[in-house]
Parts: sequence; C-alpha cells; structure tokens
Amino acid sequence: MTVSAQATFVATLVDEWVRNGVTDAVVAPGSRSTPLTLALANDQRITVHVFLDERSAGFFAVGLGLASGRPAVVVTTSGTAAVELHPAVVEASQARVPMIVCTADRPAELHSVRAPQTVEQGRLFADAIRWFVEPGTADGFPPEHWRSLASRMVVEAMSGAAGAGPVHANLAFRDPLVAEPGELPAGRADGQPWHAAPTADTARPAGTARPAGTARPAGTARPAGSGGDSPELFRRISSRSRGLVVAGAGAPAHAAELGWPILADPRSGLRGTATAVAAFDGILRCDGVPQPDVVLRVGEPPASKVLSQWLASLPDEVVQVIVDPTGGWPDPERRANLRVPALPTSGLPVADDAWTQWWRDAEAAAQTAIDEALAADAIGVTEPGIIRALTRDLPQDATIFVSSSMPIRDIEWFGDPASTHRVLSNRGANGIDGVVSTALGVAAADPSTPVVAVVGDLAFLYDTGALLWAARRDVDLTIVVIDNDGGGIFSFLPQRDHVDASRFETYFGTPHGVDIRALAALHQIPVVDHVGEGSGVRLLVVRSERDRNVDVHRRLNDAIAAAVGTFR
Repeated sequence: MTVSAQATFVATLVDEWVRNGVTDAVVAPGSRSTPLTLALANDQRITVHVFLDERSAGFFAVGLGLASGRPAVVVTTSGTAAVELHPAVVEASQARVPMIVCTADRPAELHSVRAPQTVEQGRLFADAIRWFVEPGTADGFPPEHWRSLASRMVVEAMSGAAGAGPVHANLAFRDPLVAEPGELPAGRADGQPWHAAPTADTARPAGTARPAGTARPAGTARPAGSGGDSPELFRRISSRSRGLVVAGAGAPAHAAELGWPILADPRSGLRGTATAVAAFDGILRCDGVPQPDVVLRVGEPPASKVLSQWLASLPDEVVQVIVDPTGGWPDPERRANLRVPALPTSGLPVADDAWTQWWRDAEAAAQTAIDEALAADAIGVTEPGIIRALTRDLPQDATIFVSSSMPIRDIEWFGDPASTHRVLSNRGANGIDGVVSTALGVAAADPSTPVVAVVGDLAFLYDTGALLWAARRDVDLTIVVIDNDGGGIFSFLPQRDHVDASRFETYFGTPHGVDIRALAALHQIPVVDHVGEGSGVRLLVVRSERDRNVDVHRRLNDAIAAAVGTFR
C-alpha cells in the first residue's frame, strides 16, 4: 500500500493525542474521514466507539468528557454529517466539557464548484468552540508542526480562556484516502506531550472530589458592577454573619468549611455535608424565610426557578457574590454586586448560630414532610418518589445521570438528602436532546461504575439513534424511563391553564403513543422490573400520569409549607 503524507499526518495526530492523555474516540462512518478513522482504528491505545448517527456520536463524546474530565475525539465525514454535531458542541461549550471535534472536509479545489457532500465547514460552530483550526491538506502543513497542532487541540479543550470546552479541527483530505503512514515526526522524550495540558485532576476546580467535565483555569476577577475591586464589599461581607451559599455543579468542596447554610444542588457534591439544605426549593416557597446578609453563589446555577426568583427578590443591602474562575457571568437575575475568581478560604465570618439553626430546622422539617407525604397510601408510585427511592437505595458508588426537564428538578427538590451519589446532567444548554447518548458516554468513561439514567419519555424518544448497537456496548447502564405519554413539564406551566385542552395536548402535551418496551426489544435491549436487575444496557419503564404528577408536586410543597410553618 502507498505511503502518504496524509496518512502520516493523521497517525501523528493520534499519537500526540495519546501522549496528551486522550483515551477515547467516537467515529461516525463516512468516506472523506477515512484517513483519520483508520489512524484511530490502528492505534490500540485508543478505544474507538462507532455510531451511525452523528448527533448521537457527538453527545456520546459529551458524556465521556463529562464523566472523565478528558476530551474525547469525535470524527465525522464532510457535509451535513458535520452539521449534525452542532447540538452536542453547544452543550459541551455551555457545560464546559472538553471535546475535540474533527470534521473531515473536501480539499480547497472542490469547494464552490458544487462538489457533492461539500458545505462550508469553516467556523461551522461559530462561537460555541474554544479554538478553531483549519490546517488544509497535510502536504501544505509543515510536518514539524503536526505534533504542536494535535497537542494544542487538547490544551485548548482542557483549559481555554472560557474554561474547558470543544475545539474544532476542520481537516481536508484528498484522494487517495487509504494509504500507509510513514515515519512519524519525533515527539518529545519519554512520551511527553508537545505542550503541557492540565490533567483531569489538576484542571478541575480546587477541592472538587471527582472530575465533572468542568476543567478550567483560574480566571481574572472583574466586578459585576462598577467600582474596581470593590474592597468595601469585602469589608461588608467580613462584618456579617447571616451568610448563605448557593452551590451548583463545579462548586468547590471547601465551601462546606465555611459553616454557612448551603442550598446544595445534587450536582454540587455538597449534599450530605453538615450544613447542606437539600429541600431549598420547597422551603423558599414558604412565607417567613429569613433574609441573609450575604449570598455566595458557587458553581453552576441550580434548576430551581423558585430559588432564582427568591435571589432576584432580595433587597439591595443583601450582598450577592458570584464565584467563577473563568470570568463567566452566571447571574440571570442580574443582582450580583461582585464577581470573584475563587471562594475565599479565610476572612469570612462564622455564621450566626440562630441563623444556621433555622436552616437546619427547616431542612429537617421539610425532609420529614416529604417522607411522610410520599409514604401516604393515597399517593402510590410517583415521579418524585422514584427519584427519592433511587437516591436512597442505590449504592453510593453509582453515578446518576438525569435528563433536563422534570428529572433534574425532581432530584434537586426531592432527592434523598443523605445521598452522596455523583449526579451528572446536560445542563449547559438545558436541552433534552442527546441524553441517552450522553448517558452511554458517561457509562463508557468507566465501565466498572454502575450508571443509572433517569429520563422522560420524550427525551428517550428524541434520542432513539443511541439505541442502535447499545446492547453491544460494554457498559453498566440502567435507563429509567418515566413514561407519561408526552411533555410532562408543560403541565406545570401557564399554558396548561390558559390554552384550550385540545390545543394544549396537540402543541404541548404531545402524546406519542409509542410502546417504549417494544422499541427497546427492537434494539435487543432487555426490559427489567427493578434497578439492579440484569447487566449491560437495560431499560426500566415506569408509567406516570401528567396531571396527577402536578397534584403530587403540589401536595409535597403544601406538606413542606405546613411543616416549616410550625417554627416560623
């Protein structure tokens, strides 16, 4: 077989990626991408996952990066195949998940002449990427720069200026597409990468117990308002004792050392700590919640709209501080006084005992109310009850992946407060597309760790491309599908009360009528009766009813209000 510069180029990319810690690649078959596909297939140090559907391939790569903190390489052929990656690229960008996107392209001479399967792929993903490179064909790019190119892809994906995220390499390949590589350009001694990149451990925020796909360097603090470094705000904070922490995904573990009450999203890793408040959504619906002096907001915003509205309602004298190491602006309420790159480790006051005790009492009362309401015979099997049982009964080493829409809200509001499970979700763009593929990627990142994915029926159906060959993949994944025959979250929104019932069902409820068990059987995926049964990829279907689910949530919140109201 002919030796070509093109084959040598892609083999060099793969070798350098391995030197940089890349372990997985996701390939969607196609002709133009043949050189890179074969280079990956020929390197036994890389695990290659094949997906027919490019959209599923992209989200599978998101799952790999989300769980491991390392970028996976995803490869597509040219044309609309590359376009199909856009939703996954957007999610990776907003969720700060590292990923290396390699789209094969036709060479320059085949552009603008209506050559088949050719679209303009340069800057295809606009500002959703951390870095874009289009080196042209291998014979026009100096071999002495090939390793630098590959290594920089990893560095930019792990530690771009905006934090971890996707990079896009648009790689032009000429015929012949099948050839042998020659001698690779020399790499650095002892297998070291060409450029230094953060590892999964050093890249993530200090104190984070496990990599969460949020690898990011320290950013530069810029105040959310005017006034330079606003030292007077720090003085105001240090003199106050009614402090509160709002913690989401990526929150530093040492937030628990402050001793302040922590409104802890399950993705924060801070539930189960001494001052964590898990039932904050229900508590904040109550009258008489005491007002803090200062709020420290660390990690990504939780899903709770009630929390967001409460933060927006606090008066100006309450100091709100965003802690974000990348210089991001997670302040949809636009109420923050200050933004800083890191949570202080000293100099903040000890919380007032009576203040902290109020939140402890509210949390205990709310959790007792949830347990008692869910145990009532009249309630039976419910969506919040399913989440409560999973977070209570699953082994603590299991990972829980939850879909956006209702599952992320139910685990945030009603998950067991003692749960220390790792909880992951696609909450960058908050979409429900690609969630099954992402869950498969999470499970593939560490096949020895059991993963339970909780998804709604529409999210499951949106990603049926992920089911193809899923039964063959060497992962431990139980997919729990909450089947309420449509879009359950819309029943909680104003559309339910203000749109004619028939139109509501047509445009929002969208009952699908699909037999999900039969769909699983078509893909040779076994259906089980309970979590923990079977092995590999399997499905558990739980039937629910949309209007009844709204009533259950209302009853739970009423129970919390009654319990918390007893000690106001």
